[in-house]
Amino acid sequence: MHSQHRPPTGERDARHIVAVLALPGVVPFDLGTAVQLFRSARDTTERRLYKTRVCTPDGRPITAGAGILIGPEDGADLSLLAVADTIVVPGVDSGPPVTDGTLDPAVHLALRTAHARGARIVSICTASMVLAAAGLLDDRPATTHWGWVDTFRRLYPQVKLDPEVLFVDDGEVLTSAGVAAGIDLCLHIIRTDHGSEVANRAARRCVVPSWREGGQAQYIERPVPTSPAGADTAATRRWALEHLADPLTLPDLAGHARMSVRTFTRRFREETGVSPNRWLLQRRLDLARQLLETTTLNVDQIARRCGLGTASSLRQHLHTAIGVAPSAYRRAFRRTEVA
Repeated sequence: MHSQHRPPTGERDARHIVAVLALPGVVPFDLGTAVQLFRSARDTTERRLYKTRVCTPDGRPITAGAGILIGPEDGADLSLLAVADTIVVPGVDSGPPVTDGTLDPAVHLALRTAHARGARIVSICTASMVLAAAGLLDDRPATTHWGWVDTFRRLYPQVKLDPEVLFVDDGEVLTSAGVAAGIDLCLHIIRTDHGSEVANRAARRCVVPSWREGGQAQYIERPVPTSPAGADTAATRRWALEHLADPLTLPDLAGHARMSVRTFTRRFREETGVSPNRWLLQRRLDLARQLLETTTLNVDQIARRCGLGTASSLRQHLHTAIGVAPSAYRRAFRRTEVA
């Protein structure tokens, strides 16, 4: 979907418009994350793929966390939400959405109206409570910063909160966990819109990982487990990435790490937040998507090279992960890169 909004001068800019809505008490890091990541998404000619603009409820400066004053460059207000293709709400550390479950009526109406016309609505960190206060998360899966889970559940019991993941993509409404998880979600959106190569270039430009392993559970405060020096799984993860085509089993991985299967599985989950099998499947799907975008290998060849065995297996896993078949994914993202 492309907006019909016209810039003040020159020809119509048909790029996907991202509106970043800064509310009073906005977390500056979250605000900067959305602006920087979407501005870093570029095609092979260095043309920016998104038109990113910051707005405030009334177009005037607002006070962010730590007393920083933030004002939209061109006085953009809630009217920007009426033409935006994607709306990102950065986290807030104060205000009614995180204290009593209410929301400024004008912001409430603008978000609901934008959602009703089909805009994609995204929250970073505690801004999931802004979306919940607007009623956009009722009976939906969502996440938020792990430190705000109890508050969230008390204020918004109707939301299906999952506090252990880095982000939740529920179609036209997406939420991310605490602070830096906004990076993961923004890159996921860029990857969904334009493919892995564009997302990887944006990540390199911002000097961040293009994909972070595991979920939010690995960052929750808890005692640090004791283990013998060097008893970690990082070396085995690197080895597995070099042998994705091989039929790796859990005993294979544990053997490489010189641990029992039970100890390896426990340590692996502590370090990554996911099980070894889930991590391995995700890495294989990452490679499959890259090969679909950048090579002419057929689906059977890609499945074997990624360790997924057969074309049928690749189709099933890719459809479960992102909802499309390999052929559809290749058509969409090879066209984008050529263009």
